[in-house]
Amino acid sequence: MKKQLLSCCLAALGLTTAIQAQNFNEWKDSEVNSVNRSAMHTNYFAYASADEAKAGSKEDSQNFMTLNGLWKFNWVRNADARPTNFYQTSFNDKGWDNIKVPAVWELNGYGDPIYVNVGYAWRNQFQNNPPLVPTENNHVGSYRKEIVLPADWKGKDIFAHFGSVTSNMYLWVNGRYVGYSEDSKLEAEFDLTNYLKPGKNLIAFQVFRWCDGSYLEDQDFFRYSGVGRDCYLYARDKKRIQDIRVTPDLDSQYKDGTLNIAIDMKGSGTVALDLTDAQGKSVATADLKGSGKLNTTINVANPAKWTAETPNLYTLTATLKNGSTVTEVIPVKVGFRKIELTGGQILVNGQPVLFKGADRHEMDPDGGYVVSLERMIQDIKVMKQLNINAVRTCHYPDNIGLYELCDIYGLYMIAENNMESHGSWDAAAMRKIADPRTIVPGDNPKWEARMLDRVNSCYQRDKNHPAVLIWSCGNESYGGSVIYQMSEKFRELDPDRLVHYEGVYNDRRYNGSSDMESQMYPPVERIVKNLAEQKEKPFICCEYTHAMGNSCGAMHKYTDLTDTEPRYQGGFIWDYIDQSITKKDRYGKEFQAYGGDFLERPTDYNFSGNGICYAKGRAESPKMQEVKFNYQNISVSFTEDGFTVKNKNLFTDTAEYDCILLLEKNGVAAGRRKIALSVAPLSEKTFVLEELEGCMALADELEHAGKEAGAEYALTVSFVLRGELLWAKPGHEIAFGQKIFAAKSPANGGTIGDAAAEYEGKCVTNRKAGLQIIRGKWNLGVKGENFDVLFSYNSCGLVSYRYMGKELIEKIPMPNFWRAPIDNDCGSRMQGRMAQWKIASMYAGMSSKGMFDYEEPVVREAENSVSITYTYLLPTTPQAKCRVTYTVTPDAYVQTELTYDPVEELGDMPEFGMLFKLNADYDRLEWYGLGPQETYADRRCGAKLGVYKNRVADNMAQYLVPQECGNKVGVRYAKVTDERGRGMLFTGDELSFSALPYTPHELENAMHAYELPEVHYTVVRVALAQMGIGGDDSWGAPVHPEYHIDVTKPLTLRFGFRGI
Repeated sequence: MKKQLLSCCLAALGLTTAIQAQNFNEWKDSEVNSVNRSAMHTNYFAYASADEAKAGSKEDSQNFMTLNGLWKFNWVRNADARPTNFYQTSFNDKGWDNIKVPAVWELNGYGDPIYVNVGYAWRNQFQNNPPLVPTENNHVGSYRKEIVLPADWKGKDIFAHFGSVTSNMYLWVNGRYVGYSEDSKLEAEFDLTNYLKPGKNLIAFQVFRWCDGSYLEDQDFFRYSGVGRDCYLYARDKKRIQDIRVTPDLDSQYKDGTLNIAIDMKGSGTVALDLTDAQGKSVATADLKGSGKLNTTINVANPAKWTAETPNLYTLTATLKNGSTVTEVIPVKVGFRKIELTGGQILVNGQPVLFKGADRHEMDPDGGYVVSLERMIQDIKVMKQLNINAVRTCHYPDNIGLYELCDIYGLYMIAENNMESHGSWDAAAMRKIADPRTIVPGDNPKWEARMLDRVNSCYQRDKNHPAVLIWSCGNESYGGSVIYQMSEKFRELDPDRLVHYEGVYNDRRYNGSSDMESQMYPPVERIVKNLAEQKEKPFICCEYTHAMGNSCGAMHKYTDLTDTEPRYQGGFIWDYIDQSITKKDRYGKEFQAYGGDFLERPTDYNFSGNGICYAKGRAESPKMQEVKFNYQNISVSFTEDGFTVKNKNLFTDTAEYDCILLLEKNGVAAGRRKIALSVAPLSEKTFVLEELEGCMALADELEHAGKEAGAEYALTVSFVLRGELLWAKPGHEIAFGQKIFAAKSPANGGTIGDAAAEYEGKCVTNRKAGLQIIRGKWNLGVKGENFDVLFSYNSCGLVSYRYMGKELIEKIPMPNFWRAPIDNDCGSRMQGRMAQWKIASMYAGMSSKGMFDYEEPVVREAENSVSITYTYLLPTTPQAKCRVTYTVTPDAYVQTELTYDPVEELGDMPEFGMLFKLNADYDRLEWYGLGPQETYADRRCGAKLGVYKNRVADNMAQYLVPQECGNKVGVRYAKVTDERGRGMLFTGDELSFSALPYTPHELENAMHAYELPEVHYTVVRVALAQMGIGGDDSWGAPVHPEYHIDVTKPLTLRFGFRGI
């Protein structure tokens, strides 16, 4: 500490020497977090005039100078090889490279990105020994840049702002040492006034890949180094506002507001305060005069309130004057809201908030830690469109732009401090194989000062953002006295917000470190048990429904729980975006790389891909459909003659939206009506359809439901935006409910799917035509008008189906019991437990001996049909059998039946169905079933019954590792056709259906999309069912029992197919 204080004093006096710079040990000293770094202040910019402030672009201010752009750059692999005199003005850097700022090294040719989930990136070469870090492979980057100061900055104080530097930085100006900073996710600012000179100046800084602070930054993400956010210089007058805090509050009735304004002045002056509303109208003014700490409180009658539903913002403009001259203008956004913890619930403006949240890493597949403002806006818009109302910054403070956007668009925030030391305690505290004294920060007083400094900086920067409801000490850093002191520091600084920390679950000695019970990935049953056992705290899931690959199954179990457990206040999906990197394969084609793809070790491979949206372009993933539905704030249930609307919004009446009633018959619109329905917040109301204005025709049409053979009706009640908002256009759907009115069974004995297809006029039948049957020694042929079918006795099945002279079957259809394992399957070791079903799918046959030693298929002829039944022996232990019966009718239909009698010892089955291979020219898909996105037994709540179309290739979800995808449930019919509309029609009752370019086995064999073979087939799977996908976690949580196929009972799949 003495060394730190001495360095600060010397730096302030300009007395540091080049010799000192070669011997600094701050990067491995746990008691040093910064040297000569300016105190953190709230996020603001001081403009030179009211016009500048109104424009709101600091980049255009005369007080601003960017440091972004090209810098001279040197990179070394090992820290002991770093240059030690590069900051000198006489140093020759002509042989150095150029690098952009901001930019991370690893995506610009310097070192390789490393992805690890738990454990430090040095774990293969260095035993944890905090605060020491390795020298070997501790890359160091050195930067130099010459700048020219604006002439009109003469006489002003000048500060350097470095938005985010990983993992630390030493700074020199004109050859003189300025200071040092750690905490790679918060701004570092330095007062350069005494180091700069008029005209040309040299700025130099040096960055280590690892420093002692890296023990606190073991987050589950790609480990990059370099500069992650904008850097710039800014100028201030000698007399200035150093900091400003605004503290809004509401009275006990949540009606009238107060705004406390605390200003820290350097020098003396007069500050004119003007609070204006969203229209620019002044609602309150005040003046503060003097120096040092100044304070005032203004009253605001019934201000428009800030919530995620109603993000009403005011602007406080602080204008500093020297006499009558304006010297600087600082605008600050203000949101009037009140946060309370009452009765075991978190309240916002008196109402119990429900977090429908997502965790978000600050990551970009092309920029790494460098995320543009445009990308942040895109993220926020998509979150709002998905009904997400909260974001947790994980696990560090994000770019300040995100907080501003959350204020504007309306998202609650858990603002997390930069701390995760997972790699320091996992082995010591949980696995008992390491020294507990290596836990960081634990109970070690040597880490306390720097941790309190991080807490203070986190608070000071973000204190004015109304979106911030909760401060978080950090993530997965076990427990201990230091973290408890951090929580107390947050409370001391900000008694108006709550404090969160999940790690108390693992170390209950300091349970007071968190104002709420927060856990990761608890089963629903554990949440219920906790709420029953402890009555004081609300419960949230800071991470849940692990969205790795094809996931988010049974998410509704968590969101439904909020309806019955008022102290369960929601959670945050892990996480928002896949972490991946745009890379090219050996043939120059781009793909999304994950851990290990740069041959870096250690790595945790594709565990980086846990997003509900893809990284590249933030493209929509199929999981979003379910998230949006489960997070909707309006639910619709149906009665015998109408429907009930439950408004779960806290502050918004449903009258703010348009209500759309859509009636469909077999997927075709039969009526539509737009109405206005008023249901007050936190209430429900039942409506009778025929009593609603203009809805009598819909009610009359529904009278036919269940009475007309094959006519299936669906009534959808949707709520959509009436006007345009920042995040969506008019007509954007925010909530819906749908009721399906079952059709009367067709009189001809066919399936509802048959009838639906016929209703569409797509299926021309000719049941009067006869069949010609050709029996041979090895084959059975069936000919009808415009089609013929060929079955083989010894080749295990249907070998040919020709329609209108065109062969449609490329391979013999076979029973299928397998799916390509999804990430959740891999985590629960499904492949090992269910591997026999993969073998059964690959090697089912009619004989387990010789080619001609098989059970003869059974042929049956009827008046208008012929059927053939095959018995397949499955290579399982014990051996199982299944039977496939094909029945050919004169209308070219082949009705298919697959049966299986249970064998107790075999256990769970991933899928029960048939697999067809068609020519790849049949690359278009239309289906009448649930959609538009892929659906599964436990992920279907957000889908609607309808008719949908896409290309077969579109059903290949872009999960980082190829896996099961593209499934549709509730399918009545599906057409797989070529560009001319010719192909195959499949029909049945609520089938599980899939059409992909690959078989499950081809998908399973590929670890990247580029490893998949060239497309030769369209692979159609028609199934009775496929097991659910799960998602409670991805490392062992099983699919919920109700979403397994019940293999204890006989299974029967019936469907039909024909050419079209």
